[in-house]
Amino acid sequence: MNTKLIAKNPTAYHNYIIEDKIETGIVLSGTEIKSIRMGKANLKDSYAHIKNGEVFICGMHISPYEHGNIFNKDPLRDRKLLLHKKEINKLIGLTKQKGYTLVPISIYFKGSFVKVELRYW
Repeated sequence: MNTKLIAKNPTAYHNYIIEDKIETGIVLSGTEIKSIRMGKANLKDSYAHIKNGEVFICGMHISPYEHGNIFNKDPLRDRKLLLHKKEINKLIGLTKQKGYTLVPISIYFKGSFVKVELRYW
C-alpha cells in the first residue's frame, strides 16, 4: 500500500532505546483529518498510555482546521488508538512488569487511513 509520512517525533530516537513497534489506527474527527492532510500535525512531547483497557495518545497537536468553525476539536485532546484486545493485553503486561513506555514515533497515511507507529522501550 502507498504510505505518506505526515509527522515524526524528532526526539524519540535520541531520548529512548527503541525495542519494538506496533502500527495502530487512530480515532479522528473530520476536521482533524482535513488539518492532517494540510500537514498540520505535531508529535513532539507526545506519549501513549493505557486507561480502562484502551490505549490513548496524549500531547499530539493537530492544529484546528481553518474552515472548521464549530466542528473543530481541542488541538491537544487525547485520541484513542485502535488495537486488537490481544495487542492491548501485551502492552499492559509490558508497561506493568518491565516498566516500558509507549512513544509514538510517526503518523502517516497508509492508503486512505491515518496510522500511528507506536514503539515501546
